[in-house]
Amino acid sequence: MMKNVFYLIAGLLFVVLAVTHTLFGLETALPILHGSDIDISTITVFTFQLHMIGAQDLLYGIAAIIMAFQKDMTKVKFVAWLLSAILVARWAIMSLVTVIHGNVGADLLTSSIAFLTLIILLLLGARVKNK
Repeated sequence: MMKNVFYLIAGLLFVVLAVTHTLFGLETALPILHGSDIDISTITVFTFQLHMIGAQDLLYGIAAIIMAFQKDMTKVKFVAWLLSAILVARWAIMSLVTVIHGNVGADLLTSSIAFLTLIILLLLGARVKNK
């Protein structure tokens, strides 16, 4: 029986983000790179990073979904805080790199909303008490 709806929603959102991130990369970014004069080693690194982020988000999603069904919320609270800290670091790096390269726009806003939503859901889930 589900014990924490916040973790469940966060987990499902992580899975959706993993799928959309990977599909966007495969259908949009990688074909552009393969059609350019960029060195193959750079394309390989970019492809690795793309799939690594997708796999990471998928694993976070699976973990959050499992956390949603745990009976003792105190056992998974640390994981929620750890995932939140990782998300804050990822958001900060993404935002900094985006701003440095002058590419501030709707993509940064959309990503920031997704990261903030996940962080809030995880922290709300960590506040749920055992019944």
